[in-house]
Parts: sequence; C-alpha cells; structure tokens
Amino acid sequence: MPGKEHHLTMYMTGGPVRVPGTIRGVREALPEEVRAAFTAEIEDAPAEELRTVLVRWAMNIPTEHDAAEEAVIERVRAGDFTGVTFAEDLEDLGDDEYRSAG
Repeated sequence: MPGKEHHLTMYMTGGPVRVPGTIRGVREALPEEVRAAFTAEIEDAPAEELRTVLVRWAMNIPTEHDAAEEAVIERVRAGDFTGVTFAEDLEDLGDDEYRSAG
C-alpha cells in the first residue's frame, strides 16, 4: 500500500536497528552507488527469493551501529578474539540451544 511504512528490525552489536522493509524503501536507503545493482538483482530475483534478496541488501544500509560493527571486525582481524565464541566450544549445548545468525 503506497504511503504505508514497513520496516525490518536487524540486531547488531550496538543493538536493534530498523531498516526499510520494502523494495522502494531499501533502494532509497542504500548508498547511491549501489542502487542500480540492487534494482537489477531484485527485479530478476525469482518470487521465492525476493525476501532473501531484500533482507541481504537491507543489511547493507548504513546505520548508526556501523562503527561498532567495524571495530569488532578490525579487532578480530588483528587477532583479538576476546568475547568471540567458537562453534566447537558450543558442542555441549545441543542443536537447538545455539543457532548462528551467520
């Protein structure tokens, strides 16, 4: 419905972030230099893959938590794994107690 706002909530290191939940909203929120690539991919995506494509691109929308996410990435790249949990450390939790957000 035109004019009605739809959002998705993503959970990042810094907390929850609301991003647009429509093709138009995601396109408008993306940096201008990637909008054409998004449009091409979303327009050619099979119906059963539309949500996956939309969410993957929505994860590329700049947010207020990007700096915190980048800091974690740089820390891990530098070899500091403080606070990181490895899958093999979770073997005793069972299949349903821990699921990676990936």
